[in-house]
Amino acid sequence: MISNSFGIDLGTNNIKIYNAATDKILVQKNMIAVENRKNMIAYGDSAYEMYEKSPANIRVSSPVNSGVIAEIHNMELLMKSFISQEYRGRIGSADYFIAIPTDITEVEKRAFYDLIKDSGIRAKKIMGVEKSVADGLGMGIDVKNSQGVLVVDVGYDTTEISILSLGGTVLSKLIKIGGHLFDSAIVGAVRREYNLVIGQKTAEAVRIAFCDGSAGGGTAVIYGRDIVTGLPVERTLNHDFVTRNLEEGFRIIVDNVRQILERTPPELSADIYRNGLFMTGGACQEEGLATGIEDQLHLAVNLAESPVNSVALGLSQVIRKSNYRSLAYPIEGLGKPSRG
Repeated sequence: MISNSFGIDLGTNNIKIYNAATDKILVQKNMIAVENRKNMIAYGDSAYEMYEKSPANIRVSSPVNSGVIAEIHNMELLMKSFISQEYRGRIGSADYFIAIPTDITEVEKRAFYDLIKDSGIRAKKIMGVEKSVADGLGMGIDVKNSQGVLVVDVGYDTTEISILSLGGTVLSKLIKIGGHLFDSAIVGAVRREYNLVIGQKTAEAVRIAFCDGSAGGGTAVIYGRDIVTGLPVERTLNHDFVTRNLEEGFRIIVDNVRQILERTPPELSADIYRNGLFMTGGACQEEGLATGIEDQLHLAVNLAESPVNSVALGLSQVIRKSNYRSLAYPIEGLGKPSRG
């Protein structure tokens, strides 16, 4: 039954779970807090609250690194906890559709299957969907037609650049650039400019505040430790300081999109020129990124309406619409061979 189905987008910073029974998407931080190396004491948003604040006996981490599962046991604990939360108690049997990056190894693809199988969540059927294809569906694109589509998913640890056509991925490239690198750039710049040490969480909050317009008057107040005195201090960052220090990361993304375009068959290139580039992912809304792509690559940029949820929305289409069900494939073996 469709109602007994879940769509899983592991992400890195946020995990997204589509529940067909409720037709809703759960979005929480993909983090776990473990005490004394064995006892899980918090997960999701609750664990994120402890991040960069915990004592030595409590480790707060993300089990996913650069788009692949790095800590399988912790990810299994997280998965079981989130699914139990969705069921509000006893876990029932269900089908699982999980988004898988294209440009990863066969062993890494197999880990996605093992995660669902070994998490104790009573999986009846485990299916994979190419993440880039789910992205396209989630942005309202009919990925099964013969039109070439360029999708750029700017996530927290990685950016996935893909050319789609006829329900598959023609070309794909996964680069280790995303929101985490943007945050690190802000941390480094604040240290150099102000002799101030701040955490990744503070940098992320500043970046998001400027991105969504919640930073009043084009400035944001931050708190950290002064390198010279060792004392906690307050500083104010302006908009130009933040955007200037993100430009290097933007340039790397633009250069890699250009490389993919240089390898794209001419007929698909013509489609991309007409339709523009489709951009999604939690870090895609950074001011200056879309305009940089438009100016340097001479392509229109179509931003997703719900960039954090586009993959999960695409998985919901695969689950609910029979004409898209063929986009899912079994991953019990070594995974689906790459087509590009």
